[in-house]
Amino acid sequence: EVAWAPRGGSVGGWGLLELAVASGVAAWATWATLLMPGFRRVPLRLQVPYLPSSPRQVANTLRLLRGRAGKTVDLGSGDGRLVVEAYKKGLRPAVGYELNPWLLCLSNYRAWKAGYRGKVAFLKEDLWKVNLSDCYNVIVFLAPSVKPPLAAKLLAELPDEARVVAGRFPFPSWTPSSTLGEGLEQVWAYDMKEVRRAVRSSALG
Repeated sequence: EVAWAPRGGSVGGWGLLELAVASGVAAWATWATLLMPGFRRVPLRLQVPYLPSSPRQVANTLRLLRGRAGKTVDLGSGDGRLVVEAYKKGLRPAVGYELNPWLLCLSNYRAWKAGYRGKVAFLKEDLWKVNLSDCYNVIVFLAPSVKPPLAAKLLAELPDEARVVAGRFPFPSWTPSSTLGEGLEQVWAYDMKEVRRAVRSSALG
């Protein structure tokens, strides 16, 4: 049976098998070279796969941070697009924390291409070990499994004036101050003063 038919012919069974195998190998190679290095030191339940933010997610996030000042950080900054766009909108200093060295290279290239080399920072640091006490705008595009332990860290470290913007998944135990978008494009904003007030009220209750 012919695996590949010339110019518009149908693909045979062997061709489909070869295509499936090639796709699987390509996916594994991408994982092994680009994504896995950032996971090796992270507990399984706290691992977050890389998934680029869409243009609408980025726009919605920055709208919820419009007019704010102070240090802006992206926890698990991926390819750096949110940090670069935050800097463009005047959120400075803008810093991304990411463990994956390949994504850090991509982030720095993105910053250089935008003309912001040396103006934004991408640091290879574990977000669980970073002190966030001087951060006033925190961007979180992380998996649901990470949100409960991260909520405890943010409560313990962030100043009252800080705002947290979560994308894709909200913090399950927090009530957002505002939200924007629908479906996968939805983002949620949490003001730490209000979050702490609600937590205290719940504890007293």
